[in-house]
Amino acid sequence: MEEKTDSDFDKASNTGFRHLINATIFSYRGLKAAIRNESAFRQELVLLVISVPLGLTITDTPLAFALLMAVNLLVLVVELLNSALEAAIDRISLEHHPLSGLSKDYGSAAVMVALLLAAIVWIAMLMNYLSINSGM
Repeated sequence: MEEKTDSDFDKASNTGFRHLINATIFSYRGLKAAIRNESAFRQELVLLVISVPLGLTITDTPLAFALLMAVNLLVLVVELLNSALEAAIDRISLEHHPLSGLSKDYGSAAVMVALLLAAIVWIAMLMNYLSINSGM
């Protein structure tokens, strides 16, 4: 099956089940591109894979485990949005412009805040696990 390009895409017919199929294809392409092109995304994906068994070990409820996975997935979401922002800025111009730099800095700051949130939640869960298992 031949892959459609963006210029071949007919937005008017993208409804119903066809929309679901297209959205899945576009999402898959985006994830594939992020894995191939974005080292930060790959690093955060490795952390997610490592965090699954660790999260299962340190949590005692499905809700606690879901919270840990949610903050890790949030980091990936923000990283994808930051990468999309950077790609759009670079598409406009590779020439340095203060507003382009500011936009990229905002995206980077958003990733940092998401990472900070994830760290806070993970540290709290680890402290809870250690206090329960040390008899405190």
